[in-house]
Amino acid sequence: MNIVVLCPHFAPDMAPTGEVITAITSRLAGRGHRIHVVTSLPWYRHHATEPGWDGQLVRHEDTAWGRITRVHPFPTDKTNIPARALAFGGFTVLSAIEGALTSERPDVVLAMSPPLTLGVAGWAVARSRRAPFVFNIQDVFPDVAVELGLLTNPQVIAVARRLEVRTYRHADAVTVLSDELADNVRAKLAAAVPDRHRADALGRVHVIPNFVDTSAVIAEPAPGGAAYRAEYGLGDRTVVMYAGNVGFSQSLDLVVEAARRLRARSDVVFVINGGGSARESLIAAAADLPNVVFVGMQPKARLTEVLAAGDVHVVPLRRGLAASSVPSKLYSILAAGRPVVASVDPGTEVERTVLRAGAGVAVPPDDADAFCDAVVAMVDDPAGRVVRGEAARRFVEGWMTPESVAVAYESLFERLIAERRRRPGGSARS
Repeated sequence: MNIVVLCPHFAPDMAPTGEVITAITSRLAGRGHRIHVVTSLPWYRHHATEPGWDGQLVRHEDTAWGRITRVHPFPTDKTNIPARALAFGGFTVLSAIEGALTSERPDVVLAMSPPLTLGVAGWAVARSRRAPFVFNIQDVFPDVAVELGLLTNPQVIAVARRLEVRTYRHADAVTVLSDELADNVRAKLAAAVPDRHRADALGRVHVIPNFVDTSAVIAEPAPGGAAYRAEYGLGDRTVVMYAGNVGFSQSLDLVVEAARRLRARSDVVFVINGGGSARESLIAAAADLPNVVFVGMQPKARLTEVLAAGDVHVVPLRRGLAASSVPSKLYSILAAGRPVVASVDPGTEVERTVLRAGAGVAVPPDDADAFCDAVVAMVDDPAGRVVRGEAARRFVEGWMTPESVAVAYESLFERLIAERRRRPGGSARS
């Protein structure tokens, strides 16, 4: 089949969602499908177009399996909401135009959110080419922005929520990463559609979790990551590691507080590995702490090494976010055979996964005492860390692989195409 994919990031861009869609696309291509990817010029690492990619508004690259079209992302500061909205708008318009101009008639269109506006582009492309539209939700927006306090204007929030629900209603299918996200989307659809259409609308929501590529993340015995440890002066200390986006969604102030409480212990060091909008403020907050090491974002080739360098990994999400976001880093940590302390909302996918795997502990979000106590308990239990790490690896070895996720999407696409053909005149959903 011919597939058009609209996504905010794609290799070599280093965003987590880019890694996800790149892997799925490569597996779909390996199954014989033709794909036109419409995405942004690489910009995630520094929130600016990467050197060598600037100078053009649109770039095309032909591949053995199709084409990659990269358009300017108009990068802006995450905290500047009006500028960011304009940037998303410009990126969305360019993406919609390039997607609609795809040379081969698509059989299906897949769009990824965030940004939410890319769903509008996906729907427009699908409608113009009379193809089914699949909307993939990685994080539920505007919920995440509202929870973080980035969106506070009631009128703007109301417009965003209307756009969100309208896009769900226009989609032939909405795919989400967890049961919580599915419940979130279904509740909004249930409130927005008439009773006679409700069963059909709720049936459009499908859970397809993100995969774990255990072939790419190799479990290493402790201490592991020797070169990384040597490079950043970690030695043989117990490393409490946060590796990922250093942004507003993460309660990384908890990591700084734990380091402050353990500053007298020479056997423990805290590492914050990554880049993002909150990095400079965290560096300032930890300026007096010799047991906190900041490391910039590392290339993908060092992923296993970075993960292996941590004896304890932390996944801290701000209150309310675990119901609308599932951090992909969790599965990589488990694949590396490392134990986890998760600070997340109770009853959510992250907590359930950590506990079901036997890979660590979960504490309430934004609770410094509970978080610090859990970190200390795990730091002081090296034998328990090994047991939890081994359990983590066993668990993800039975999780969905990139291949199985691609097959799930392929099956969904085939069903939607068949359904579209059965409807009078191949009509779209309303």
